[in-house]
Amino acid sequence: MKWMTLALTVLLLLASASLMAKSKVYAWKDENGNVVFSDTPKPGAEMIEVEEQQTIISSVDTSILDITPRAKVEEFKVSISQPEDHATIRDNSGSIYISGQVSPVFKRGLSVQLIFNGEKHGEPQTRSVFILRNVDRGEHKIKLELLDNQGKIIASSKERTIYLHRARVN
Repeated sequence: MKWMTLALTVLLLLASASLMAKSKVYAWKDENGNVVFSDTPKPGAEMIEVEEQQTIISSVDTSILDITPRAKVEEFKVSISQPEDHATIRDNSGSIYISGQVSPVFKRGLSVQLIFNGEKHGEPQTRSVFILRNVDRGEHKIKLELLDNQGKIIASSKERTIYLHRARVN
């Protein structure tokens, strides 16, 4: 008798589990002729039984993952936006305006050094615009270097050649 009761209980549990695994969905057409699905019945709706399948995901071995935090290394770029390469600048006062661009963002602690004709020109500064005065006429090479807060070069632009044209009085 105990076995019979136990078998009946197991059968009832299996039957109730299979009933719980089915969901009721109702379908009908709206005013525009579109099919609408809902879990709430509506007059004239057709009941559709949907069997739900349980999704079992096996465990993942996370011991192979490297979750140690790493310092993000930003790669900076510096470029000369003005003057163009091989540009001829006509200025009798000998003034040259150099404009650079730093990407991704010019951050605190960074500075820009102008290299003019192969030598450092002035001190590094926190902006990328340089104005040179009384420069001799002729060919000149310009380059920008981006420095970190310890003065280490972290990026440099391509060298550009420019020409300064000044009128000469005999």
